[in-house]
Amino acid sequence: MGHVYTKRINKLKEEVRVMLKQAVNPLDQLQLIDTLQRLGLAYHFEDEIKRILMSIYTHNSYDNTRMREDLYATALEFRLLRQHGYKIPQEIFNSFRDEERNFKMYLCEDREAMLSLYEASFLSEEGESILQYARDFTTTSLKKYVEQSKDQNLSMLISHALELPFHWRMLRLETRWFIDVYERKQDMNPLLLELAKLDFNSVQATPGRSKIHVKVVEEYRFRRKIGLCQR
Repeated sequence: MGHVYTKRINKLKEEVRVMLKQAVNPLDQLQLIDTLQRLGLAYHFEDEIKRILMSIYTHNSYDNTRMREDLYATALEFRLLRQHGYKIPQEIFNSFRDEERNFKMYLCEDREAMLSLYEASFLSEEGESILQYARDFTTTSLKKYVEQSKDQNLSMLISHALELPFHWRMLRLETRWFIDVYERKQDMNPLLLELAKLDFNSVQATPGRSKIHVKVVEEYRFRRKIGLCQR
């Protein structure tokens, strides 16, 4: 990649840092971090992401009786914090369960929330029955949705996740797939899309850099999985 492309990438990275700094709503912050991960860009912003997640973790109380009304947001928060090594209890999902400890059936109406909970369930640890039940519950619901839905974009995302959750996928292969998906989203951010494409092509075009990049990023993901990331 030439000097012009490198200069453009650096400029876009600075603009993303501004976006991360200006995002003050926790859900907006979490969604931006999730998008950066899926676009293969998170490794550029490790310090910013660590600070945001630390702030979210520090300012939230994970008392089991805490009422949570947004399953999508709760599951996304749970997944990202656990990915980065934070000890978040599975009981934060208790407010979405009924007296018989089953997940409330009305939740099935929100497919994005179901998908978010499905992805979160794969961050479970041994013996966490709530997350195991969440996986079974969401898998059944999402499979039915795919069979009946006419929303091709959402069905494609769900089918992709049902094949293999994001947490288990090879990052670089997932990045290439998600860039195409993200480009078709109505709420796509052109700045993030441009940076993702330039960064992906830069890695692919530089001899030896692709293998080094994959090794570095996969090592970072592995460290997150086993809780070695700094907290």
